[in-house]
Amino acid sequence: MVISLFLAAFLGFFFVYLPWSTNHGQSITVPDLRKMNLDDVRSALDERRLDYVVSDCTFVPGVAPYTVLSQYPFPNSLVKEGRNIYLTVTMGTAPMIRMPDLIGNGLRSAQSYLRSVGLAEGTIRYIPDIAENAILEQWYNGRKIEPGTQLPKGSRIDLVVGNGIGNTELDVPSLIGLSQEEAEIYIKGSDLRVGTVLYKTVPGAKPGTVVEQRPAANSGVKVHVGEIIDIWIAGTPDNDTGEGKIEDQP
Repeated sequence: MVISLFLAAFLGFFFVYLPWSTNHGQSITVPDLRKMNLDDVRSALDERRLDYVVSDCTFVPGVAPYTVLSQYPFPNSLVKEGRNIYLTVTMGTAPMIRMPDLIGNGLRSAQSYLRSVGLAEGTIRYIPDIAENAILEQWYNGRKIEPGTQLPKGSRIDLVVGNGIGNTELDVPSLIGLSQEEAEIYIKGSDLRVGTVLYKTVPGAKPGTVVEQRPAANSGVKVHVGEIIDIWIAGTPDNDTGEGKIEDQP
């Protein structure tokens, strides 16, 4: 009788109590959480009585914040109830990157440099200039951007590049008397580039019109396609809404 009771207790402990207390044979299949946001992850794991821990965060351009990139245990693994699933997710905000100085660099070099610092290449626009495939301007969100400006990682940088056909010689156009807007349109239409815009007081001159240019027209000087024309505007910057202009008094 004693032996029978002992044997019954022994078998009951190993085949009844232990399986019940450890959920023996009751495994839960880990769902595929990749590409889910954390709100959806919480719902998916609650249904299976599992939990999660964010073990790492990283930034991926174009991927929404708090999106699951990887998980452990892997999808379709069998785990016990209450198991933690360790997740790597995207960051909530992008880290900031300093804009490099690409002016004068070759196009390929500039593209590689952008990728190496975590910025992306935007549009490439070619303009007439003797410096073939050289970076002439760098733009972000429709504006020229200065080196050292802080940008979110993954930002797209547009590049203005010389097309190498700047050997053509042109007569310097006469801009005197034109409005600033007309002068800039004329300069660009002549395959030239607008340089520095300055202001000066000239008695009798109509405010907002060009009173001086460099190089001067009808001086016998030739310019090449893509070269810069500087202009002086009558009046003060208050006559114009342009930014970044400086005033030159006689």
